[in-house]
Amino acid sequence: MSHRALLALDIAAKVALAALLLHALLNPDLPQYADKAMQWRVITYLPAVMVIPLAWWLFWRTRPFPVVSDLLFTLAFLIDTLGNALDLYDTIEWWDDLNHFGNWILLAAAFVALGWPARATRLTRVALGVGFGAVAAIVWEAFEYVTFVPGSPEAATAYQDTLGDLVLGLLGALVGASIAAWYVDRVIQERGDSDR
Repeated sequence: MSHRALLALDIAAKVALAALLLHALLNPDLPQYADKAMQWRVITYLPAVMVIPLAWWLFWRTRPFPVVSDLLFTLAFLIDTLGNALDLYDTIEWWDDLNHFGNWILLAAAFVALGWPARATRLTRVALGVGFGAVAAIVWEAFEYVTFVPGSPEAATAYQDTLGDLVLGLLGALVGASIAAWYVDRVIQERGDSDR
């Protein structure tokens, strides 16, 4: 897929995320948004998906925009928000588990696909991606606990759920980092071959 097509998908994902967050903001009484801390998602998700574009604009404008990383990163937030909008968390028992595994594939892959550091080995890239994913999972679970677990029906099972989510996030990060490290190595090889 071309850089332009990926950029169009990236922009569309950000617009869809903004629309879903606006829906949640304008309809806070809908049952799918109850006890889901949607006001915090509205406040944090859009700034979060602007981190890569802002960092690129401030520090790396001499390089091509990392559209693959930005798209993968944005998709993780979009999928979570879409799951809430469609009430999948409350109607499909395994949806939360799938999200913690799948979204951490996306987050770790986004981090590794940035291609930093430039001369890292594949194993180093995987380790950095898993480390990023583990930290992100811990921060996410702390955020969840602070924003909507106390006083909610989920408080009774929060400890077991949190441990499961951390394990699924870590496994997802391992899968995502491994795939992205292979992808980065392939891109570097192709660029090296084309430079000859």
